[in-house]
Amino acid sequence: MPTVIFPGPEGRLEGRFSPPPRPRAPVAMILHPHPQGGGTMNEQITQKLYKTFVDRGFATLRFNFRGVGRSQGSFDNGIGELSDAAAALDWVQSIHEEAQVTWVAGVSFGALIGMQLLMRRPEIRGWISIGAPASMYDFSFLAPCPASGIFIHGAQDTVVQPSSVTKLVEKLRTQKHITVHHEEIPRANHFFQNEQDELMASVDNYLDFRLDPACPIT
Repeated sequence: MPTVIFPGPEGRLEGRFSPPPRPRAPVAMILHPHPQGGGTMNEQITQKLYKTFVDRGFATLRFNFRGVGRSQGSFDNGIGELSDAAAALDWVQSIHEEAQVTWVAGVSFGALIGMQLLMRRPEIRGWISIGAPASMYDFSFLAPCPASGIFIHGAQDTVVQPSSVTKLVEKLRTQKHITVHHEEIPRANHFFQNEQDELMASVDNYLDFRLDPACPIT
């Protein structure tokens, strides 16, 4: 997992990148939790998501938002961080032009940024949102949500009420042409402490389903 430095809107951005193992390999980008809450690309769930996609043959990038680690700039309340994510995807595509499919996976604040990026980049065909902060931010921009994906949440989350995610899922499920999956991990809190094995099993089960050639969801 080589360290990479690539240009962002406010200077350099620092990441870890696993190159495509074959021509036309899909791309996955992993977005970390809130920078002001200690979130970095080395956060445990972010690293596990990265490894999961690498093991499945994706060209995979995780990176630090502006102001985190060696990434330049300063926190910008999500606006600049969305620009960082777009620049990161541009960089991956510049060195892997053959990719036709992209996935985005985000943790907490990273899930918010990932869903915003989804609305702007039609090449994103799948998404995984873990601990999406649906009670803290307005997700009405998902109108309509352009691709299928999964929300995974902790049933014991006291930071983001599980009911807020359930309400968001119900709203999105009224849309046609996409399928929104939703799973709650029974004993998990917002950070999935002691429940990360269950979390990653849920991620793997969903990817097994979506990446199966017989899967009806594209």
